[in-house]
Amino acid sequence: MKNIKVLGTGCANCKNTLKLIEEAAKEKGIEIQLEKVEDIQAIMSYGVMSTPGVVVDGKVVHAGGVPSRDKVMGWL
Repeated sequence: MKNIKVLGTGCANCKNTLKLIEEAAKEKGIEIQLEKVEDIQAIMSYGVMSTPGVVVDGKVVHAGGVPSRDKVMGWL
């Protein structure tokens, strides 16, 4: 199971990224643990300066803007 965190303060792009990841995982039939991180200090601890950021299994894979569907599918 993949552990995925979406880093962001709750903006529309952050919410869209969460939804996109949920839908992609469901489409692929993959079980994921999805967490939303809104604490600024926690976000900065990953070195992410522009949100939304995405962390997969402890590694930052994306920052700034909504990722493409293809990119999300690649993470899964």
